[in-house]
Amino acid sequence: MRLNKFFPHLCGSVLLIGLGGAAQADPLNIRYNVTMLGLSIGTASLTGTLDANGYRIEANTKLSGLAALMSSSKGAATSTGAFARSQMVPATYATTSANSTVSRTVRMSMAAGSVKAFEISPPFEDQAGRIPLTDEHKRGIVDPLSAVIMSVPQGQPVIGPAACNRTLPIFDGLTRFNVPLTFVGTRQVKAHGYAGPVAVCAARFVPIAGHRPDRKATKFMVDNKQIEVWLAPIEKAHVAVPFRISVLSMIGTVVIEAQDFMVDGGQAAGK
Repeated sequence: MRLNKFFPHLCGSVLLIGLGGAAQADPLNIRYNVTMLGLSIGTASLTGTLDANGYRIEANTKLSGLAALMSSSKGAATSTGAFARSQMVPATYATTSANSTVSRTVRMSMAAGSVKAFEISPPFEDQAGRIPLTDEHKRGIVDPLSAVIMSVPQGQPVIGPAACNRTLPIFDGLTRFNVPLTFVGTRQVKAHGYAGPVAVCAARFVPIAGHRPDRKATKFMVDNKQIEVWLAPIEKAHVAVPFRISVLSMIGTVVIEAQDFMVDGGQAAGK
């Protein structure tokens, strides 16, 4: 289970767009618990800094307990970029995932929403039946980690339809896919560092290229209507980031939910 890739498939949490001239970098520190069928199977974290000039985000995941005995999976990812016209403009993305048999690193550089270079080491084996990737699939994209930052237009409430209603065009170095999000309502949540409303988004998985459409797992995810993302506000930055992600998998429902939601050195993320 590649949890570092799991965030963006629903995406996909973190930092800023349109700071309005803030001079200092604002720290973000979110700690998540990962459960399957109600049992804890690991942890995840999302940390970073942001200012008027750019952002740096880091994510880490690690399985624990019984899940670690079955699969010693762990992963880490880093993304950097800038902001332009209330849009995320990624510059670099790197991720490393490892299990008991292999450790793999993906590095990617981007400019103006297009991939300029990427490297996968060791490379994935070519498999018959994959939808070929073209240069067109590497344009107008965001990397998986940058994809979890939801910029909300000025004049719109951070928690509301504008937080959800969008399609995320994601390229991870191997596959190109879209994640359409649709606003379905709000809920009240409470965690260390934040208590208040979240926007609830329904999410879907739409593979574009790099995948094998005949795979059972691919067909399952395409038909999966039980994917949901809850977005919490960062009012100062006027963005929303994941508080909770739930996905029905082929072996049960996986939930990634914030236990600590700290922004600005410990202040609550919202009002």
